Amino acid sequence: MHLSESARAVFAVLAAVGTATRPQLAAGAGLSKPTVSSAVAELEAAGLAACSGTASGGTGRSAAVYGLGAAAGAVVAVDLGPSRTQVRGCALDGTLLAQGTGSRPDAAAVVSQVLAELPAGAPLRAVVVAVGDVTTQGREGAGERPATAKAGPAFDAMAVALPPGVPIHLENNVNCAALAELHEGAARGRDTFGYLRIGVGIGLGVVIGGQVLRGANHAAGEVARLPYPWDEDREPRHEGLEEHLGARSLLRRAAGAWQDTDGPRPRTAERLFALADAGHTRACAVVGRHAADVGRLAAAATAVLDPGLIILGGDVGSNPQLLPGVRAELARLSWPTEVVSSALGDSGTVVGATELAVARGIQTVTDGVPVKH
Repeated sequence: MHLSESARAVFAVLAAVGTATRPQLAAGAGLSKPTVSSAVAELEAAGLAACSGTASGGTGRSAAVYGLGAAAGAVVAVDLGPSRTQVRGCALDGTLLAQGTGSRPDAAAVVSQVLAELPAGAPLRAVVVAVGDVTTQGREGAGERPATAKAGPAFDAMAVALPPGVPIHLENNVNCAALAELHEGAARGRDTFGYLRIGVGIGLGVVIGGQVLRGANHAAGEVARLPYPWDEDREPRHEGLEEHLGARSLLRRAAGAWQDTDGPRPRTAERLFALADAGHTRACAVVGRHAADVGRLAAAATAVLDPGLIILGGDVGSNPQLLPGVRAELARLSWPTEVVSSALGDSGTVVGATELAVARGIQTVTDGVPVKH
């Protein structure tokens, strides 16, 4: 599709705002009204824009209101989580068109379901898949790939459901969640912060100046690789810190501390936190110790980044019961840093992946016109 430069600029503005009159498009694109009129006509002829109604102006005149046309297409975002897959299909203005959720083994079926619910004939412009792994470029132009065996098999099993020829982009799941917090969550109004995810695994999304820091190997924030334990009597283990702070180890520590008089041992992190919330002495002690450990990791991140704000996310990290302990330990070990819970919970990753997918989709249509995201 070969659009004029003005048509591409107007399309990018229309996708960003959803609906607009020609004067509004002119103001947003920084173009003259005659140029915008020509660009709108070009977009309408291509099916990329369509008149969606009229709006009354201050002079009593009516102005045509434009929205995206059917040919603008759709994008798909996939959160390929450790236990659950979330999928969203959206128009290029961000309108939700379809969504589905399932287990990780059912990822291909959930993707197929969402694809089937998208408007018939709408071109699929881009797919973004959030994975719990570092991503890398595949060999001989094969595209982006998970860099290790963590997410590779699950990605391959899911990818068979995607139509051939559609651009597929991978992004680290913690980076996606950090972007979502930046635009729609606890970091709105801030441009520098750290998003610390504590769940089955651990990770750190680093946002500096409104941009995600990815690093030379796309591995910035892989705090699972921090040396742990770090003392003269023991050698650090590969991803030992993730093993120590992950949800499975938390439950093992709870089981080891539990006494017969404490009642049934909690088998899930949710149950452990529910007991602590109810004032269960043993549960409170286990949660308090875990909060201190997370606070030490936050202090390590703060020592390097001085982000000013740490957002706690993940199935375990987003529980507000961790906040007091994390704040206290961070205050003890480092300089003043605000600590808050995630505002988006377990939807943060798919929200961030959707934002990236929409931006990629717009760029596919506009052929490189810069899109803010």
